Order: sequence, then structure tokens, then C-alpha cells
Amino acid sequence: MPIEPGREAAVTRYVVEESVATITLDRPERHNAWTSEMGEQYFDQLERAAADPGVRAIVVTGAGRSFCPGLDMGSLATVASAGSAQGSSRPQTFPLGIPKPIIAAINGACAGIGLSLALMCDIRFAAAGAKLTTAFARRGLIAEHGTSWLMPRLVGMARALDLLLSARVVTAEEARELGLVNFVVPQGQVLPAALDYARDLVQNVSPTSMSVIKRQVLRHVDLPLDQALAESNALMAESLRRPDVAEGVASFVEQRPPRFAPLAR
Repeated sequence: MPIEPGREAAVTRYVVEESVATITLDRPERHNAWTSEMGEQYFDQLERAAADPGVRAIVVTGAGRSFCPGLDMGSLATVASAGSAQGSSRPQTFPLGIPKPIIAAINGACAGIGLSLALMCDIRFAAAGAKLTTAFARRGLIAEHGTSWLMPRLVGMARALDLLLSARVVTAEEARELGLVNFVVPQGQVLPAALDYARDLVQNVSPTSMSVIKRQVLRHVDLPLDQALAESNALMAESLRRPDVAEGVASFVEQRPPRFAPLAR
């Protein structure tokens, strides 16, 4: 897509195939190092996918050999000089509010804000041998971008403190053992594996169910059990009144793929 006069050059790519939107961080000459322009474009693409009824799942990856090694060093120097973090107009937690599943295909180095980006996805595939690190403490920074909230929920407090305090590098294989990523696949197969997973969601799962479940998990992790249960019971009652339940049962009985409606805007 050509860039309009006066707009920044595209540093992301957006493609939709088979109801899956693939967003690619596209600064391979800089290993996809993060900039405010990339942040704005990435979040714009997420909003675009969320608003498109033809998109049922989203995959995020990096161009070339890296996923995202963190903030561009030139940008970091500017931020340090200014004494404040200048970034996107939307917080790094923005993807948590996208009502469709977001799958990270971590094809290479993933550090700092790049790791934050991956953690804000719902499912993470990583290439074998890929290196991940929080990086913040080794740059004189603190646990940024919501990582101090999200990481303990993914891996537990003790492991989160280890990863955040030491900022040590872990391989994809250790990251899987820690619970930081879901799947590790051979080099060169991470994007195809993530796309296969996304297509399975597209073909077999209710978009409305996925949206509600994502919201449930993020909300209920901080609620007492009785409140989470009461809210789940109310949501179940709502789901029973939707046509997706009848279609899900009919497709099972008739041994055919379900024909679920798109997510309502």
C-alpha cells in the first residue's frame, strides 16, 4: 500500500489471508528495532483487524532474522536525554483489549519492548534457539510497559523476579519450560506453525466465544473465585441464547465444520 504524502514510511506490513491478519514488523535492516512510528502503525493495524469482520485471528511476526530486539538505540538515547519516555499514543497493553486472538510468531531475537509486545499476545510460538530477555535492568531501566503486572501472571512471581532483575538471556526452549512461550518449533517454521494454529481457530472456534473467553481470563485473574464464578454463570446464560451454541452442536452431530457468525462490532 503506498504511503500518503506527509505520512511516515511503512515499518509494518498487513496481509489478510483465509480470515487471518498477519502483521509483520518490517525494519529488517535494523532487526525490527522498535520506534514510536512502528508502535503507532502496529496498533493501527490491530485496530484495523479488530474492526474487520472478515478477520478472525491475528498473527504478529518480524521480517528477517529477528522479531524485535527492543527500542531502537537512537530512540533510547533521545528518551534518556529528554528524561521521559516518548512512545505511542496507546499503551503497550493495548493488544489486551483487542477482542480477537493474537498469536506471536517469535522468529528471532526478542528483547525489552519487543518481549513486552510478545507477552501482550495471547499465544506465543518461538523458533528453536531464539533468544529472549527483558533487558530493562541492564539498560538502567525498570520493568516497563506492564511487564511487572503480566509476567508474574504468566510464570509466577519467583520466575518473574529472576527474569526482570537479572535481565538474563533465555533461549526459546527455557522460555517454554518457564511458561513464557507456548510452543517451540524448528527455525524457519515458526510463522507457518503460528498460521496453522490461527487457521484452526478460524475454522473451528466461535469468534464470540474467543472474545468473551479472552476478556474473562484477563478480568478473572484478579477476582475472588465467587465473583469470577458468578460472572461466568451470567456469561454462560448469555451464550446459551446465542445461535453459536445451536450451530456448534449441529456441526458436531452432523460431523461438519461449524459456520459461526463473525464477531459483532
